[in-house]
Amino acid sequence: MAARVFLLFTLGYFLSYFYRSANAVLAKDLSQDLGLGPAELGFMTSLFYLSFAAVQLPLGGLLDRYGPRIITPALLLVASLGSVVFGLAQGFPTLALGRALIGMGMAAALMGSLKAFSLWFPRTYATVSTLLVGLGATGGLLAATPLALLKEAMGWRGVFLLGAGVVVLVALLIYLGVRNTPPGVPWPKGGGGGGLREVLGNSRLLRVAFLALAFAGSFLALQTLWAGAYAYALGLEAVEVGNLLLLYSGGAVLGFLVSGYLADRLGTAKVLVGAASFFALGLLLALFKLLALAYPVMGFFGAFNILTLTQARELVPPHLVGRGTTLVNLFGIGGTFLLQWGVGVAVGTLGYAFAFGSLLGLLLLALFLYRPLLGLGKTSG
Repeated sequence: MAARVFLLFTLGYFLSYFYRSANAVLAKDLSQDLGLGPAELGFMTSLFYLSFAAVQLPLGGLLDRYGPRIITPALLLVASLGSVVFGLAQGFPTLALGRALIGMGMAAALMGSLKAFSLWFPRTYATVSTLLVGLGATGGLLAATPLALLKEAMGWRGVFLLGAGVVVLVALLIYLGVRNTPPGVPWPKGGGGGGLREVLGNSRLLRVAFLALAFAGSFLALQTLWAGAYAYALGLEAVEVGNLLLLYSGGAVLGFLVSGYLADRLGTAKVLVGAASFFALGLLLALFKLLALAYPVMGFFGAFNILTLTQARELVPPHLVGRGTTLVNLFGIGGTFLLQWGVGVAVGTLGYAFAFGSLLGLLLLALFLYRPLLGLGKTSG
């Protein structure tokens, strides 16, 4: 049963990663078929993260009350509806609605899994959670060359209609195939609230949150849209773009899998700063159009942004871990929404060089503000 719990929840997160990444390969088709400009494309794609972030606020309470066996499949059905709406869209408003519903429906894919794993795998929680993120991120691989080939065979609309059926199937498998807790383990009562003011007053946590905004936001804004759109703008064809995104997402899978190990050995803060610096180097390489080198560098080191959530747990007392982690996660997801949209506006007015240069400047500012945390030592950094 434990293996089934891990497999089915990982499938849910795999689908979440696929959907968040799909528009990078489909950017050219969406723009041509529906007449979208860069700003509209960026805003529509970023709605996944806006609705995803909005659902995070009530999601914790729902998971605590009803459990991931109920909440995760229920929200996946919303994502399936969104996939149908997206696939049938004839204009920007309907397309945007579909994208927002997909983001809303995928909001519990990771947090529901982590809730379940905390009860099913209490002794190996960190290892199992890292494995979940690494394997789930292979959804980004499916949204690269395989998606480009599938899109050529059945069209982007067909992909989303097929995907809707797959999401319904996984939702049913989770509902019918898992339990909230192992046999004999009671469902825990919800913990106490409070502490929001204390969390917001934690200056070190806010530095980590701003780094999450710049680092996670840039990583996801590029992986899930602008890395593909930029390659198309340079004149590459769909399969070539898919291959480059495969390098980006493949690097990300490896990065997710090794980030925790390196942080344990070298310290979270040092690893975060080093990885963000190499990600910045990847942005520079992209500006010089060296995409075959830039994309795997950005994918591998960009995945280390997940360590901002690890550090959030280290910077708050135990009774505030949930709120501290949620704050950092909201900055990361909210940053993705803002940066994905903002890059579209910048591209439409001043071009890719200005847009990517702005991401680079924001990341360097976040690293500068983060510097005091390097003195915390290995346990906190």
